[in-house]
Amino acid sequence: MNKDLAFGTLNYILLGVGIAIVVIGFILMAGDGTTEQMFNADIFSDMRIKVAPITCLLGFIVIIAAILVKPKAKKVEEAE
Repeated sequence: MNKDLAFGTLNYILLGVGIAIVVIGFILMAGDGTTEQMFNADIFSDMRIKVAPITCLLGFIVIIAAILVKPKAKKVEEAE
């Protein structure tokens, strides 16, 4: 069975890694918020403001690279 897929194995691996990095970035951004009764200064931590968005950005860059990487051409064996 010959399937001509748009992506190769490397593309799918990079796509999975990129999605995992984005999910890790969003997890780093998560946490308790501020309510009317209590102010939570942790919402202004470096982890939430700097590290997590940069992590998400890197994940999106990996996803874009996964889409743009050209898969290797498969060798077609000629039947004699």
